Amino acid sequence: MTIRDLLQSAQETLGTLEQPRLEAMLLLEHSLGRPRSWLIAHDDEAPDTRQQATFQQLLERRAQGEPLAYITGKREFWSLALEVNPDVLIPRPETELLVETALERIPVSESAQIADLGSGSGAITLAIASERPRATVIGVEFHPGALGVAQRNARRHNLDNVLFIHGPWLAPLHGRRFDVIVSNPPYVAEADPHLDALSYEPRSALAAGPDGLRDLRSIVADASAHLQPHGWLLLEHGADQGDAVRDLFAQSGFSDIETRRDLAGLERVTLGGRHG
Repeated sequence: MTIRDLLQSAQETLGTLEQPRLEAMLLLEHSLGRPRSWLIAHDDEAPDTRQQATFQQLLERRAQGEPLAYITGKREFWSLALEVNPDVLIPRPETELLVETALERIPVSESAQIADLGSGSGAITLAIASERPRATVIGVEFHPGALGVAQRNARRHNLDNVLFIHGPWLAPLHGRRFDVIVSNPPYVAEADPHLDALSYEPRSALAAGPDGLRDLRSIVADASAHLQPHGWLLLEHGADQGDAVRDLFAQSGFSDIETRRDLAGLERVTLGGRHG
């Protein structure tokens, strides 16, 4: 089969997906080790039997529901190519709002201290570090497998203003204070039926108790002790959790509390300041 034939067949196999041709193209790129431009220019060529077999195996995995990012082992976030595997949550485009909002509060010319709690693949940590080279950005991650992925991603992008450390939330940061603390913690309720569609991703990075607020509560309650005067806490949360998270911030003495909406108009990031 030619590249054209393979893509046509694959598109039919992945027909239930939102973008079957694009995903077929990405899988074929990965299988052949060739960029899209080459595939288009050589669509009348026939890959060898081994290459076609590899492509069909990847195609079958995708058709069964395995995320594309886990199959190819990579995902782009904030224009950074990141390694991902089943030890980490796949970075979502909406999380870029958390990065954008944090950067508004980190001066380019100052040596700010930043912490990212629950770094996973390191996506948020590395995005901030790449935009604020004078800042020191510490990523905290509890799961060893995820910690290894984050460290490899930092090395891949030669970011020397990043440090990843092991531990739960703020616990390994005892005695340290930061100008900005960010986190995209688990925030899905344990019984939420949407979890079934995310079965390939680590449940510990998604679910957070009966109401999805367990980790958000913990972080908000402990964050003030780790913030500099006039420091900021920024948290990503579920679209229906804005009211609850704003209440948590208020109960813990934060001021200037606000919630930002993502491109879909959904409440996504809440922030508050520690003043005095």
